[in-house]
Amino acid sequence: MLTLHFAPNSRASRIYWLLRELDLPFELNRMDFNPKDLKSDEHRARHPLGRVPVLDDDDVRIFESGAIVEYVLAKYGNGRLKPDVDSPEFPNYLQWFHYCEGMVMPPINTIVVQTILLPPDRRDETALGQAQRLLGKALGPVNDALEGREYLAGEFSAADVMLGHSCIMSGRLGAVTDDMPHLKAYIERLQARPACQEAFAA
Repeated sequence: MLTLHFAPNSRASRIYWLLRELDLPFELNRMDFNPKDLKSDEHRARHPLGRVPVLDDDDVRIFESGAIVEYVLAKYGNGRLKPDVDSPEFPNYLQWFHYCEGMVMPPINTIVVQTILLPPDRRDETALGQAQRLLGKALGPVNDALEGREYLAGEFSAADVMLGHSCIMSGRLGAVTDDMPHLKAYIERLQARPACQEAFAA
């Protein structure tokens, strides 16, 4: 049985979303997004840094959201949510799957730290402004790639779970502007998916 160690408003939502899209049964260990739960000895035994997501699959334990997605698809996907390696969409899938952590999430992390996690007297407006500009630049190519397309790699895929989650978070941070119409429509399509709705409501 799969067990997902989960906290809301985190990358763990990606794994919840993926498991629901694949209609895989799993148990949910829901924790609060605070040090009491995430930095506990119990959870540090699962993840040395006290982060989420962590996935248990019987005697297998794995963390890092991208690694978990690849593991689940390889073991349980049966070819779903991923273009075949011979498909012309496969390079797009790989590119956008990894683009989220390489380009979009780093400035999101800074924005969250500077606007939510740090107390006001420790926030750095210069760092915040730089991160907001970087996020806007990172989202531009995603908007361009979605022109005339519903999803990033042809049909809905795990790349949309990975990067789509980051785009939804970007929208919540006010970074998806009116000059990104393709990205705005894409986010609306993703949020209309029942599995996405359930993951973000968990």
